[in-house]
Amino acid sequence: MQYIELIGAAIQWIIAPVVAFVWLIYVRQNAHHTDIAVLKSQIDQAAKNHDETRDTVKAIFAKLDSIEASLRAK
Repeated sequence: MQYIELIGAAIQWIIAPVVAFVWLIYVRQNAHHTDIAVLKSQIDQAAKNHDETRDTVKAIFAKLDSIEASLRAK
């Protein structure tokens, strides 16, 4: 009977807390994985918007340069 009580105590005080701790780490790791994926997506979108804005500004400056050149030619 002592062995059964010892096994029950080991499960209650050693194995169950370790399993709970591992499960908690697993849940948090999944949450972090999701958060990281969202952040990467936001960074990619911000970079894309930045590139589009840069191209638009370059086009505006090119147009202004052509207007300035045509005004200086007159």
